[in-house]
Amino acid sequence: MNVILLEKIGKLGEIGDTASVKAGYARNFLFPKGKAIPATKANLAEFEVRRADLLAAHNEKVAASQARAAKVDGTSLIIEVNASDEGKLFGSVGTREIADALNTEAGSDVSKAEVLMPHGVIRELGIKELTIDLGNDVAAQISVNVVGLQSAADISADGSIIEEIDESESEGSDEDSSEEANEAES
Repeated sequence: MNVILLEKIGKLGEIGDTASVKAGYARNFLFPKGKAIPATKANLAEFEVRRADLLAAHNEKVAASQARAAKVDGTSLIIEVNASDEGKLFGSVGTREIADALNTEAGSDVSKAEVLMPHGVIRELGIKELTIDLGNDVAAQISVNVVGLQSAADISADGSIIEEIDESESEGSDEDSSEEANEAES
């Protein structure tokens, strides 16, 4: 079945291209979603009238996707999870956890369906590079650092070990010892 594409569709073509697809794909997906119309002479003439409007709408969608990509591109996330001493997670980190962390960190509106994890969920500690597919052939790269709960306070974002003593704890212990000394003198 020949159809006229009203949107850019992955491997089929650009707006206005005539593509040959299986009848079920056209009838069950392309037509109901408004992504294509049957390739008839009347529809071809109607499409030529609407071409400018469709291209303008497509350009607006691409601009919106690029703006969303600018918000999240290059973001580095740190996700704390329970893990064994060998670095295996008790559970996994999936698309929902990554989307929630990204939305909190970058103030974006990424859905879990937009997070691409070609190797499946994350089951080990470490840094993973992931792609966020924001539609309209726009993608963003993020870095996800999965750390265990115990080590999260001891390791900084760049992976170096932090060896700081909390000053408030050390000051509090000095005051306690001076109060005990005053009570003993009395």
